[in-house]
Amino acid sequence: MSPNTRRHIWRDIGVQLPFLAWLIVLWMLLWGQFTVLAFLSGLVVAVFVTRVFRLPTVELSGRINVWYAALFVVQFLLAMVRGAVSVTAQVFDFRRQPGAAIVAVPLRYADDLIMTHVSVVSSLIPGSLIVEADRDRQILYLHVIGVRNLADVEKQRENVLRWERRVVRALGAPSQYRALKADGRAAKGGVR
Repeated sequence: MSPNTRRHIWRDIGVQLPFLAWLIVLWMLLWGQFTVLAFLSGLVVAVFVTRVFRLPTVELSGRINVWYAALFVVQFLLAMVRGAVSVTAQVFDFRRQPGAAIVAVPLRYADDLIMTHVSVVSSLIPGSLIVEADRDRQILYLHVIGVRNLADVEKQRENVLRWERRVVRALGAPSQYRALKADGRAAKGGVR
């Protein structure tokens, strides 16, 4: 085995290690046991799954901003409560039917990981659901309720883009974060 091959194998293991750890934790949660046997059986299953069902390697950014991550969690929880109250109010408003729309949102800073995070967040907030993700063009399509006019559509689109910015601040790669900051400076300067 050549030194390049060995380095590639170790790099692949290093990249896959967080995923393997997550699969083991998921296995232990599934069985409700945090024992050595559950860990070892989870390790066997995780290695089997990652070797048999090869997925493209998703490289993590290696960057987590703790402040923005904590802020993200608080904002997400508040958005869930706000969304639940809004949907409940729409359900019990017998005077009119809540409008619905499919909204296309072209993401600005997305790679596969950011696109996935934004999709999950958008789907977990009551009132919207991702119906399609166009990976090649980086566009998310959401089914949204409570839409009555084009202003509501633009508001929903801006909400998703705001979540994208929040995810990039908390977890994005350094290049994505720099692009976000540059766009923010340009918007403040009126160049946008």
